[in-house]
Amino acid sequence: MKPPWRSSAATALDPLAPPTGEAPRILFPFLATALSRSALDASLRLARAEGAVLVPVFLAPVPRWLPLDCPLPRQAEMAVATQEAIEQRAASFGVAVDARLERGRTARHALQRAIDCERYQRIVVAAAALGAHGFAPDDVAWLLLHAPGEIVVLRPGREDDLLEIEPEEVPDTRGPTVAMPAAFS
Repeated sequence: MKPPWRSSAATALDPLAPPTGEAPRILFPFLATALSRSALDASLRLARAEGAVLVPVFLAPVPRWLPLDCPLPRQAEMAVATQEAIEQRAASFGVAVDARLERGRTARHALQRAIDCERYQRIVVAAAALGAHGFAPDDVAWLLLHAPGEIVVLRPGREDDLLEIEPEEVPDTRGPTVAMPAAFS
């Protein structure tokens, strides 16, 4: 039986359906501090089974006192290192990857921006295990209320499930740093 997103009738009626001839897309938003190995592997298994492209989205919160489009060198380094690790893992599963970075004032705002501008049929998120990093229950509830398409929520069974990514150490050649006033911290 053909999945509904592959039928021509579903494409005509469903704005989330991929254009004819295009592989379905699975959105995998994550936070730098909370990339769940089991959620990533589940996303990759799902993408492989459906012939879908995995779209990992690094959510980068930008402090309110900075412009939303300002350079974020530390987050960019972490995003590149993390997305490279995801691409290597995806290659071992035989899954295509289309990595993204989305900015926002909060992780939820960045997620909203990703939902608004990306094409996808399904979202897979890693819920926070008790006392660990990840999407909190209120973020998951918000996602269920506001995101179209199918949503898969996975909660890691153990705290040691996080994929450890260390960006390469690059010497800082930008000169001296300026301390932020206490009012901004």
